[in-house]
Amino acid sequence: MTDREKFEDICDLTTKLVGLPQGSLAQKTRRQTYHIPRMAASVVARLVSDIHPVTIANVIERDRTSILHYEKTHKHNYASFPKYREVFTKVYNAYSSILGTKKLFYDTDTMRMHLIKSGIKLSSSKPQVKIKVVSNKVKYMLPTNYFDFSNNVDIIRDCMRDYNYSIEIIAL
Repeated sequence: MTDREKFEDICDLTTKLVGLPQGSLAQKTRRQTYHIPRMAASVVARLVSDIHPVTIANVIERDRTSILHYEKTHKHNYASFPKYREVFTKVYNAYSSILGTKKLFYDTDTMRMHLIKSGIKLSSSKPQVKIKVVSNKVKYMLPTNYFDFSNNVDIIRDCMRDYNYSIEIIAL
């Protein structure tokens, strides 16, 4: 799961919790009904998943300085703004419980065997692309070629859906 997908999930969760239509956090309005959930989702993404401000900004159609501002003013808003505190706490607790129910890998061999049993095709001679799969603190670099790349990414997303993971594509 990429950082963008993780943040989109946080946004979907936030809109469900506060009763807004899906995708409404990207609207250009400054009304509190939209702005407070947008701030809360951004801060949760930064604190829990350490998602880069540029990624967050691209999803909610803002600039990265807005995201940094949300993060900087979080402490003050949480202490003195009851509506913000309520929404942030709801989103934070819900997202943390979702992450808590996901499985983790604790060693590389187990992750590698899980991927291979799921049908991943490794490129033994001259890999053209590497897919870095991370779960917990376990990292596995999957060597592949251009031909098998998209199929391998689909297999990873399928077999890792119950796990807390992220992927990164590294072109060689």
